[in-house]
Order: sequence, then C-alpha cells, then structure tokens
Amino acid sequence: MAVRGCVTLLFILLTGIVHSDDLVTSPLYATEELPSTPATTENPSTAHVTTKITTEPPTTPHNTTNSTTEPPTTPHNTTNSTTEPPTTPHNTTNSTTEPPTTPHHNITNSTTEAPTTNATTTPTAPPTTPPIPNPAVGNYNVKSGNDTFCLMAKMGLQFSFKINENTSLQTVNLDPNVTEVSGTCGSGGSDSSLLLKSEEITVHFVFTNVSQKFRLHALTFSVNVGNGNVFNISNNNLSLWEASVGSSYMCKKEQSYNITDKLTLNTFELQVQPFGVQKNKFNTAQDCVADDPDNFVVPIAVGVALAVLIIIVLLAYLIGRKRSQTSGYEQFDS
Repeated sequence: MAVRGCVTLLFILLTGIVHSDDLVTSPLYATEELPSTPATTENPSTAHVTTKITTEPPTTPHNTTNSTTEPPTTPHNTTNSTTEPPTTPHNTTNSTTEPPTTPHHNITNSTTEAPTTNATTTPTAPPTTPPIPNPAVGNYNVKSGNDTFCLMAKMGLQFSFKINENTSLQTVNLDPNVTEVSGTCGSGGSDSSLLLKSEEITVHFVFTNVSQKFRLHALTFSVNVGNGNVFNISNNNLSLWEASVGSSYMCKKEQSYNITDKLTLNTFELQVQPFGVQKNKFNTAQDCVADDPDNFVVPIAVGVALAVLIIIVLLAYLIGRKRSQTSGYEQFDS
C-alpha cells in the first residue's frame, strides 16, 4: 500500500508538471499591427507552426508510468516576418505644377506722354480763293418820255463788302446781261437816279445838280447772301464823278472808292452823263485825274531836276579838291 501511495503521488506530480508545461509552451498569438505606411506590400504571413508532440508510452497495466517525453523544445521562432519591400523613399512631392505665372502687370494708370519733338511745322496757308475776274462792261441808259436818253452810263461794276467785323471780305461783279435798268430823269434842279437790279445785286445811284455841276451824291447797295438774308448798306453824302452839266465824266482806268468802311466800289472803263444828254450820245468828257497825261510830267520833271543837282554837286566837289591839291604843291615848291 505504501508503494501504491508513492506511485499515485508521483503520478499527480508529473501530471501537474505536464499541465504547467502546456501553459508555458502554449503559443501566444500576439496581434502585431503593421505600421500603416501608404505603400506597404505585405508578404503572406507565415503560419505559426507549433509542433506539440506528446509521445505517451503504451500504458502497461501495472507499471503505469506516465512518462511524458517532451521533445526538445526548439524555441518557437514564431517569426512574424513582415517582409517589407525596401522602402524607396517615396518622394511624395505634392508638386502642384502651377502654370507659368506671367508677371503680374502692375496696372498703373500711368499717362505716358509722347516725347515732344520740336518739329518745325510749316504753317499751312489757308486755301487762297482765285482772284475775281474783272466785271463785264455794260451800257445802262434811262429814257425819257419821248424815247430819248436822259441818263447814260457805261461801266463795269465790282463790289467788295464785309457783313460784319468777324467775316471775310466778299467780292461780287454785276453782270450787265442779267441786269434790269430803270431810273428817273432830273431837270430844273431835281436829281437823276439810276437803278440796276440783278438776281442777287441791287444798286441805286443818285446824281445831284448844283451850280451847273453834277456829282454822285448817294449810293445804296444790297446783295443776297443766302438763306433769305440780304446785306444792305448806303451812303448819302458822297461827292464823286464830278463834272460840268452838259458834259460827261470819264475814267478809263480802274478806280476804287470807299463808299463805307464795309463797302468798296471798283469801276472799270467808267463814263457817265446824268444830265443834258443830246442825241443819245455822250458829250465831251472830263477825264479823271488818273487818266490825265499831265500827271506824269511832274514826277518826271522832279526826277530830272534831282539828277542835275546831284551832278552839279559832284562836279563842284571834284573841282574844289583838285584846286586844293594844286595849292599844296605850290607851297611845297616855294
């Protein structure tokens, strides 16, 4: 009995040792978290090969020897080998490729003045209007009741006028071919008049007879300047074309008369007789100063006199100088 009790006690001890070894050698399934790297390629995990070899001897009936022969415990190389590929350093370059930024134009409201070159600009002359040709010469006659002329005039008429101070000078010619003639015959000290009227121009001449001499006493001029506007001007205190009654006044050359400060009358081949016309012809003409040939005599005579005077002074100077030189030689010889 003592032997059985010892065997039983030994069996209990061995059984406890075996269970303790099982607890010690039981594999710990450690859960390893792999580092979460973005590009980690994990190889398939190798299985934990836990070889638990329990070799129990055949139980002999009496010698119940529970000899648990444990294999040499090779250390569990439970290698959870996570074979990571060589981590090539991910040059995770968050390269935000920005488009080439064109340099920001600093929009400055800069007023760039053009370089002022002192260019010598020749002033452009305003277009010159072609000169007005001389007017046509017309015959303007006023008849009395018995179909005889009481007033005769032959002349070319040109008028230059300014509407106001801010306008330029305008020149118009009276065309005798489109001019209507009318007037009055004066007698016994009354005035004679001549009225000339064309489509654009109207001229009224008034001749007076004082002390057997006649003269142009008054002139009225009007012209249509367009848009229904008419320019009118007159002078009632003239003293032109003066001659004796019974004769005519004539001035062949062009003459210019300032009727007012805004009107100038130009005449060409003028001859007029407002009183005492006989046989529908001009009487003896009294020429104007411009037509008088004697007017050229005075300037010519003055020019000749000045030339003679200069010659005399020059001769006197030469003679006096020669005499002074001769007297000087005589004093030197003595």
